[in-house]
Amino acid sequence: MAKIIDGRESGFKTNPDYKVLLEPSPRRVRVRFNGDTIADSTNAHLLLETRHLPVYYFPRADLRMDLLEPTDHHTFCPYKGKASYWTIKVGNRASENALWGYPDPYDEVPQLKDFVAFYWDRVDAWYEEDEEIFVHPRDPYKRVDVVNSSRHVQVVLGGETVADTRRARFLFETRLPTRYYIPAEDVRMDLLVQSEKVTRCPYKGQAHYYSARIGDRRFDDIVWYYPEPIPECPKIKGYLCFFNEQVDDISLDGASVPRPITPWSKDWKEKAATVPDSRGPVAKA
Repeated sequence: MAKIIDGRESGFKTNPDYKVLLEPSPRRVRVRFNGDTIADSTNAHLLLETRHLPVYYFPRADLRMDLLEPTDHHTFCPYKGKASYWTIKVGNRASENALWGYPDPYDEVPQLKDFVAFYWDRVDAWYEEDEEIFVHPRDPYKRVDVVNSSRHVQVVLGGETVADTRRARFLFETRLPTRYYIPAEDVRMDLLVQSEKVTRCPYKGQAHYYSARIGDRRFDDIVWYYPEPIPECPKIKGYLCFFNEQVDDISLDGASVPRPITPWSKDWKEKAATVPDSRGPVAKA
């Protein structure tokens, strides 16, 4: 008989193509908070779920349970079940409901029973082996390839050609649109204004941004670049990239590139359900 949780059957009954996969990771993974290591595991697992970013799950045996206090908070997932939560308390600091687990999951995901996971931004630092990692775990099934191209790339924004090059570097990233990284010499830098925005990508590093001023119009944070990308992605250093989703047009050898639908699209929420990807687009961090 199928398990019923809070009066509800598993979502897999009506959506059997939904994926929740828990796979062992070969990496030592650590989580730190207020100077203490809360989790230290060589048996961490990655949860790979449709339309979600990867999440590290840890065996309870590899956690400092003496620093964790159960709370009355609960949430419900139609594919995993009812989640219980814990608060971290170390010294004079606490992180409320910072980690969760499914002590009695649905029958389709029984392996979750003895694992728990942390909210990424409710702890201080994450490490794979001895290197700090940022934003979220890297998906072992994702590739990031950067390839030099002599194809003619033009970017039009606000009616102006803001970039024109045959020296772009194309970045191919699994399940995301091709990104065109362009040397600054081939960009109308006179139209760009340095932005204060900074973001991180676990696959590329820390990104900085430019806004554009064209006539009386301003396009906020329309261009990004990596002044010091991580060692695994060196070829994009200093190159500029425009949001395909937000410029007037990007053309290759005179032909317009179709505008992609991604989490960075202005109408993402309305169109997300129509994106034809069996695993779904990766959720925005």
